[in-house]
Amino acid sequence: MNCSHTSRRDFVRSFVAGSLLMPGIVSELLAESGAAPAGDPLAPKAPHFPPKAKRVIFLFSSGGVSHVDSFDPKPRLIADHGKQIEADHPEIKNRAGYEKIFLKRPQWDFAPHGQCGTEVSALFPHIAECVDDIALIRSMHTSHSNHYNATLGMHTGSFAFARPSIGAWMSYGLGTENRNLPSFITIAPFMPYAGSQVWASDFLPAAHQGTLVVPGAEPVANVQRRVASARLQELELAALHDLNAPHLAARGDDPVLAARMRSFETAFGMQMAVPDAFDLAGESDATLALYGLTRGQTTGFGWQCLAARRLAERGVRFIELIDTGSSGNWDSHGDMMEHARLAKNIDQPIAGLLRDLKQRGMLDDTLVVWTTEFGRTPFNNTADAKGREHHSWAFSSWLAGAGVKAGIVHGETDEHGMRPVRDAVHVHDFHATILHLMGLDHTRLTFRNSGRDYRLTDVSGEVVRGLLA
Repeated sequence: MNCSHTSRRDFVRSFVAGSLLMPGIVSELLAESGAAPAGDPLAPKAPHFPPKAKRVIFLFSSGGVSHVDSFDPKPRLIADHGKQIEADHPEIKNRAGYEKIFLKRPQWDFAPHGQCGTEVSALFPHIAECVDDIALIRSMHTSHSNHYNATLGMHTGSFAFARPSIGAWMSYGLGTENRNLPSFITIAPFMPYAGSQVWASDFLPAAHQGTLVVPGAEPVANVQRRVASARLQELELAALHDLNAPHLAARGDDPVLAARMRSFETAFGMQMAVPDAFDLAGESDATLALYGLTRGQTTGFGWQCLAARRLAERGVRFIELIDTGSSGNWDSHGDMMEHARLAKNIDQPIAGLLRDLKQRGMLDDTLVVWTTEFGRTPFNNTADAKGREHHSWAFSSWLAGAGVKAGIVHGETDEHGMRPVRDAVHVHDFHATILHLMGLDHTRLTFRNSGRDYRLTDVSGEVVRGLLA
């Protein structure tokens, strides 16, 4: 065979034509050669500009974490405890029993931490030790005070209608680095508000939807190979492809059928890669202790965080960890002391994740995001009420890692924590900033559907430059 005029690109094209599978190897060759097959939605894509981050770990505490009890200290709220106020608030308007409202002091004390001196409450003692790596936003606000709508908005940028989630947009914009694993994985023990819509791809190609992983002995169902030989399974899948390809061609390359065919290849790759990704047996005792885990444990937020680090190492582009708790969530209407139990579940694991990424050098190119859907009211219908109501006007979130200005506080709420008074950050701004750190211009990351161009940030949103290093 005369190979004198055979280029690497020609070799890759012929290799792809002759071999259906081995997706992990093929994707690397395709990325290097530029010979990605037409219509492959997961092929690696160049960002709009050089990115600061290669991947995102998105931590979502479902239910509404109280900002005035966690990351937003308000001495005046303490001093004015019991003072009657007036507020045209969506959660109390025309609500019986809320004709009068009174300020309610925080139930945990705040203290400065780290070299930067950022104040954090006693709810999160471990995260407080990591503030020198965190850019804390105290001026977040959102467009709805209902759990469903606010959760949908935080994930999709839409507060009323189903739209692609941020992870799906990230997959669509950048493709994947590892064809043996999904580009977007969500780890959740229980279904959050808005259900599977928070990781759905909606009108984007179905290949970009998140893959749900449920902590436990079998985090991904049916991942064990049905046959002993990977080669035999590859031959079976190739035969199935030979049957499906003409079926697809005869139907105008239907995108749903194409996505189903790709799902078989993805499943094959996952059977090769998933068992190893979720096998923590090789992790040291010191690493397990960092996350608050015992050897053999397969549940809890510590397991979710360590699994996220392992998936990040293996090239998964967007990993979301949903903190829904083992019983209930952060929706503390009846008793704010529920926050203490819930904070204990996530405080050490999140701090452990930040420390683990940092000591491995991964925090330099990994963006870690923590948020909730909204805050909780600095008032209630009595000053001694045990709980707090939903509060869309203000809440706190934070970023850490690649491209983030560490050890800062961005924005400010008023003296009682009711509304932002400086550098307000809407959910659309939050999304625009996350995309920017991944090298994506939120105004250019669009998809045409039903006659118009859609984007994650709808028709607004600005990158928060004050958060960028």
